[in-house]
Amino acid sequence: MAEYLNISQALLKKWAKLNDAKAREEENLFLAEGVKVVEELLASSWQIKALLIMPEKIKYWEKLALPVAKDIPVYQLTRSQWQKIGQDREPEGIMAIAGLKQAPDFTSWLAETSGNILILHEINNPLNLGALTRSARWFGFDGIILSVNSADYTNPKAVRASMGNIFHLTIIPDIDLSTALPEIKKSFFLIGSDVREGILPHPVQKKAALLLGNESHGLPEALSRMADEQWSISGSGKADSLSLPQAAAIMMYECTRP
Repeated sequence: MAEYLNISQALLKKWAKLNDAKAREEENLFLAEGVKVVEELLASSWQIKALLIMPEKIKYWEKLALPVAKDIPVYQLTRSQWQKIGQDREPEGIMAIAGLKQAPDFTSWLAETSGNILILHEINNPLNLGALTRSARWFGFDGIILSVNSADYTNPKAVRASMGNIFHLTIIPDIDLSTALPEIKKSFFLIGSDVREGILPHPVQKKAALLLGNESHGLPEALSRMADEQWSISGSGKADSLSLPQAAAIMMYECTRP
C-alpha cells in the first residue's frame, strides 16, 4: 500500500466546517464524498485540493487512479476522524476537498449555450437538487440556473445525490428570475410546470428552458405567467403528486424527444 499522510487536528477541524455553507464560501472549498463522486471529479476540470481515504475501505476505492504522484496530498483517516467530516452512515472511504469554480457570466453563457437548460426556483432541498442535476446530465441539458434562495449546489448532500454530475454541468446560482426570464425567452422556449394545470409534456422543436418550482409551493404566479407553455403530468393513481425529481425527469425526457 502507498504511504499516505496523517491528518492534523487543525486540518480536520477546518474541513469539518465545510458542512456549513458559510465556511464553504469563506474557504472556497467543498466536500465531495463517495467513489463515484470522486471518480467524476477526477475526470473533470475542477480543482482538487486534497484526497481523504480510509485504508480499511480500500476494496471500494482501490480501482480509482489516485494522483499520489502529483501535487495533490492524500490523507488517511481513522473511522472516528471520518465521522467528523463525512455524510455517509457507512462510508465508502474516499472523499475529496474540491475548490469552488467561478460561475460564468450569465448573459455571455446564455448567448453561447446551444442546448436545453434547467431553471430552478427556490429548490431548497439539497437532495432534490442533487437528483435534478443527475437527471439534467442524463438528458443532455447544458446547464442549470438556480434562483436566489435555492440550496447550495456544493452542499455535501447535493454533491453526493448528484453522483458527481455537478462537475460536468454549468451551474449558475443566485439568479433573480424575475429579471432573467425575459432575457432567457429571447433564445429559448420557456416551459413552466404545475401539479394541477397545464398541457401534457411533449417534444419541443426549439431550445427549451424548463422552469421548475419548489416541491411544496410550486412556481409563483408571476413567474408562471412568463412561460410560453405550462406543463402538467396527469396521473391515474391515487397518489397526491409525483416527487419533484420524478416529474422533472419526465419533462426533461420530453424536451429531448425528437
